[in-house]
Amino acid sequence: MNILIIEDESAIASALASVCKRLGHSAQTCASGRTGLGLLGGCDLAILDIGLPDLSGLEVLKAARTQAPGVSIIIITAHGNLDNAVAARQLGAAAYLVKPLDLHEVEATISQVLAAAAAPAGAKSADTMPARLLGGAPAMQRVFLEIAHATTTDAPILLSGPTGTGKSLAARVIHAHSPRANAPFITLHCGALPEQLLESELFGHVKGAFTGALTDREGHIERARGGTLFLDEIGDISPTVQAKLLRFVEERSFTRLGGREDIRIELRLITATNKNLRDEVKAGRFREDLFYRLHVLEIAMPPLRERRADIAALAANFLTAANRPLTLAPETLALIERHDWPGNLRELRNALEHAAAVCTGPIILPAHLPRDLREAAESAPDIESRLTTALADWLDAQLAAKASYDTMHDALEAMALRHLLGRFDGKPTVLARETGMNRVTLRKKLNASDPGAESDVE
Repeated sequence: MNILIIEDESAIASALASVCKRLGHSAQTCASGRTGLGLLGGCDLAILDIGLPDLSGLEVLKAARTQAPGVSIIIITAHGNLDNAVAARQLGAAAYLVKPLDLHEVEATISQVLAAAAAPAGAKSADTMPARLLGGAPAMQRVFLEIAHATTTDAPILLSGPTGTGKSLAARVIHAHSPRANAPFITLHCGALPEQLLESELFGHVKGAFTGALTDREGHIERARGGTLFLDEIGDISPTVQAKLLRFVEERSFTRLGGREDIRIELRLITATNKNLRDEVKAGRFREDLFYRLHVLEIAMPPLRERRADIAALAANFLTAANRPLTLAPETLALIERHDWPGNLRELRNALEHAAAVCTGPIILPAHLPRDLREAAESAPDIESRLTTALADWLDAQLAAKASYDTMHDALEAMALRHLLGRFDGKPTVLARETGMNRVTLRKKLNASDPGAESDVE
């Protein structure tokens, strides 16, 4: 097979070419989008970087759908944001990988895409986004990729994670970018409803099914016909409702409460929970068979404390809802970045709504934040204190393991370099320039931290 690599970083292009040749394919490289478009017609697969010097990878991908529709394309980028992930998948990308690359994953992806090359690749543009998720933190890059994959399948999805992490928004995003986007999106919060009412809301009821049932009534399942049904707090439903839901998931049919007629409905099911359903299964509170039927795809939404780098962007986004321009003072941003946010995104939004309400000028000061948040953040150790504590624990563990100073030093340097590399789009040349490090020295250090896997770090 002929593989074209469109990548402006020569080291990455060379590494990818080596992978292709090791798999028994021929490889050609080029460093610009326009050149790549001219070469697409003669290849079976293209590996395309989004960050090109002339055209973006998405522009190349869009043009390729008409100029070379039979060519499979793998997108590779250091920018794991939702816009790129969804757009790439819906413009027909066969796969989407994020730098720093893993050689084994690259090899497996190339093999899988070539094996499936005969299958037609649907192309659908994502011109609008009624619901958006923000974030550049590594934890969110993973989520964006998983959501991008979820938009291309009708398999049941389980959204897990603590309260307030954006599970409902993620469900809406999946629906909005799926082929069902123009069909209904119906939400039912299961946790707050008693069993009989939940059963009626979910499956509907017939006249006389219970006191007050004066007419036949459709449930949420019927209302979601052809679209997406999102069941929030699925871990709280009773065993009786679990059994009936299992039947619907397996057979796509159900009976209204008090009724006898089987009703068949076709829809996409997304569920969410803040509980560990595996633990609920072990404790006998959740059916194992239902768990596995709902758990075909799982997307774990990270707590806000694991994505502190996103707080500034999230805060700015929340503040756009105010009726006037507002910005955070540097000391306010520093304070909210120190806070642990047990309530996650919901707590952050509420705090900023409070601040916007009490702030009379254009700049939000720490005094405008809720008092309990200020007190909690100000009493928490600063970032250097937390780092010192964590480092002390790590060093104690290394000493207990009889590690040498050189071993500890090299491990710490490797961790620092991996983090910095991610901050500079996975490109060592940019990292070297921005940090004032010799480029050759940096490459040696990166290769020494992961021997034999040059492309893994570039």
